[in-house]
Amino acid sequence: MDNTPSSVNMQALGERIQQSSAFIEDIYSELNKVIVGQQYMIDRLLVGLLADGHVLLEGVPGLAKTLTVSSLAKVINTKFQRLQFTPDLLPADLIGTLIYNQKEAEFTVKKGPIFSNIILADEINRSPAKVQSALLEAMQELQVTIGETTYPLEEPFLVLATQNPVEQEGTYPLPEAQVDRFMMKIKIDYPSESEELEIMRRMAQTGEKQKLKPVVSTQKVLEAREVINQIYIDEKVEQYIIDLVFTTRKPSRYDLDDLTELINFGASPRASINLNLAARAHAFMQHRAYVTPEDVRTIAMDVLRHRIIPTFEAEAENITSEDIIEKIMSTVQVP
Repeated sequence: MDNTPSSVNMQALGERIQQSSAFIEDIYSELNKVIVGQQYMIDRLLVGLLADGHVLLEGVPGLAKTLTVSSLAKVINTKFQRLQFTPDLLPADLIGTLIYNQKEAEFTVKKGPIFSNIILADEINRSPAKVQSALLEAMQELQVTIGETTYPLEEPFLVLATQNPVEQEGTYPLPEAQVDRFMMKIKIDYPSESEELEIMRRMAQTGEKQKLKPVVSTQKVLEAREVINQIYIDEKVEQYIIDLVFTTRKPSRYDLDDLTELINFGASPRASINLNLAARAHAFMQHRAYVTPEDVRTIAMDVLRHRIIPTFEAEAENITSEDIIEKIMSTVQVP
């Protein structure tokens, strides 16, 4: 059965996408008032927002991770909470708790900061496993249980977690199974020399900072998600996603025998799902009604880097999951 949409349908979808994705440029121009550079981080945060996927950001302190996330929440006119994760944080500090009211002789619910739209979990690896699992349950189930009652979380619900790649002392690294809940893991690098000069000129002054105004509503974001579901992805592009993911599990099937000794665990089925969703969101951001292999390639590293566990042999040779992904992407045939 041919599931290729007709040219008339594609044209109508294209026009709808042009209209519904117009706010992307508004977001960029508003964020550029405050943030210099970091285009890659902004792009991936928007992909996460549009594809309904949580994002893990890794980078040394001072790279504007917190500023970028809080600024994004302001331009979307949505509820935002920043949570500083520390070793003494408790699950109740995150999700809320029951408080006994002596006058009424009954318990009342005090909801925690998790009841928001965009959550910035700062230094998620500094909190104990109980707190991490409370957050990850909310991410997965889109609901929170306090006492005996379950409360749904309001959509959009997006967790953007940061972790510092240095200073691992006193941290609680996220287990692989929990890291897999994040759609993407993105690595933030230092700005270029010209960008840093601009940052210094903007920020090296006291007084009131530039204020951001909302340019898009949460309703518009939810509508955009509906449109993204209709973006056309060809069977060949779908097969390309499957080939990339399966090569991480069975490299010998794709004549990459040398990778067999380097990969302990390949990517889970969540990788295929998230690669498809993220590629569609990326196409939407380019105002296109269809996914190209280049959309998949652009986003593949961020979707796969935390889902491949290298072996001890790979680590001994300083081969990272990123090196493995690059080898796979340069070998697997692009449709």
